[in-house]
Amino acid sequence: MAQTIVYRQLTASAKSRLQLARKLAERNVPEDVAEAVLDKFEAARLIDDAEFAAMWVRSRAQSRKLARGALRRELADKGIDQETAAAALEQLSDADEDAAARTLVERKLRPGMDLQDRAERDKTARRLASMLARKGYQPGQAFRIVGEVLDARAGRQDDD
Repeated sequence: MAQTIVYRQLTASAKSRLQLARKLAERNVPEDVAEAVLDKFEAARLIDDAEFAAMWVRSRAQSRKLARGALRRELADKGIDQETAAAALEQLSDADEDAAARTLVERKLRPGMDLQDRAERDKTARRLASMLARKGYQPGQAFRIVGEVLDARAGRQDDD
């Protein structure tokens, strides 16, 4: 029964060992049986937390444009240890993170905003920096990127 549960879980999507252990506990599988089954799956390389973490980072960084901070928290919630998480996060460069943040900011900017109006620009900058913070970006990085994008947009408005 425990093996069937694990097979079904892994068929749906990759999972960390802790996620699978939690699922087995939900189904009232005795802890010693769960550990034995998980060890067996790990030995067969069907459970690999390092591979799971690397895949999770690639996927979430691309689809949700999450920064390292948010990804690190998500990995911890899934039972990935700090060392494994750090190795997985190494695949994201500072340039990748900046480009993702820039894309998010540009996507959220509404056309027709008057960026010459200081109050409007400040309100927009705070809103956009807050959005980046929720995605795990550091405050300094968020405000820098928002400022760069707003400056570029204001420059284009001046040209028009």
